[in-house]
Amino acid sequence: MEEMSYCSFTGGEEYTNHFQPGIYVCSDCGHELFSSCSKFQHSSPWPAFSQTIHPDSVSKHPEAWGPVKVCCGNSSLKFIPKENEKQQTLNL
Repeated sequence: MEEMSYCSFTGGEEYTNHFQPGIYVCSDCGHELFSSCSKFQHSSPWPAFSQTIHPDSVSKHPEAWGPVKVCCGNSSLKFIPKENEKQQTLNL
């Protein structure tokens, strides 16, 4: 498993201990980035994910200490609960 953390996203700390079912999207463009199914507990102050929804969801930057830092422009994340996924992604 390739560990990833989205520490390049503004305000990511908000989702560190957030494990509700749904998806995480780019708050600017609405691109689907991560599923809550790939989220795991990590010691960093940012949420961590084991994979992206799409292979090209984010740019990946290796870190010297292990996990891969990921980003989607200079954006922040938006969480869409599972029950609102279809409606929310259409409205972005």
